[in-house]
Amino acid sequence: LDNLQQTAFLVRTALPPLSLAEQIRKAVAKVDRTVPLAFVRTEQQVIDRSLGAERLSATLVSSLGIVAALLAAIGLYGVISYSVSRRTAEIGVRLALGATRRDVVRLVVGECLWFVLAGLAVGVPAALGLTRLVEKTLFGVKATDPATYAIASILMILICAFAALIPARRAARIEPVIALKYE
Repeated sequence: LDNLQQTAFLVRTALPPLSLAEQIRKAVAKVDRTVPLAFVRTEQQVIDRSLGAERLSATLVSSLGIVAALLAAIGLYGVISYSVSRRTAEIGVRLALGATRRDVVRLVVGECLWFVLAGLAVGVPAALGLTRLVEKTLFGVKATDPATYAIASILMILICAFAALIPARRAARIEPVIALKYE
């Protein structure tokens, strides 16, 4: 069994590749009947099989990234909702003194954006510093690819904006008189 060697035949054709399998078997048998033709696959099947582990790994990492983004959105939503509930009286005073509902939304969303910008200010340099740990697992992209960092940063800013939108709209609907009596 140790002396068993594998030989590969590559056939280029304009026809559907698997339709020629029987003809190829016959041609090989004419040359040497002792050579078995065991695995007949298309080039795409060979490529798909060889990249299976990498695709599984990429799917797993992508799924974990989506879960992380969802958890970030939920966390930001919770922090901003709590902040808005603690500042109900302040928001009521702002509205009573002439702030528009748009000003209140801008205030709340802006507060959330400061959280994300602070996180990016710490996270991007940390990620750049840890690139050596992930360089070998990346295919077709460098660990310091600026486009990837830009897309991830923009995605986090968008997640922040959407997470803050519900508490911001709720804050904008606060009635000044009720808010002043809140505490």
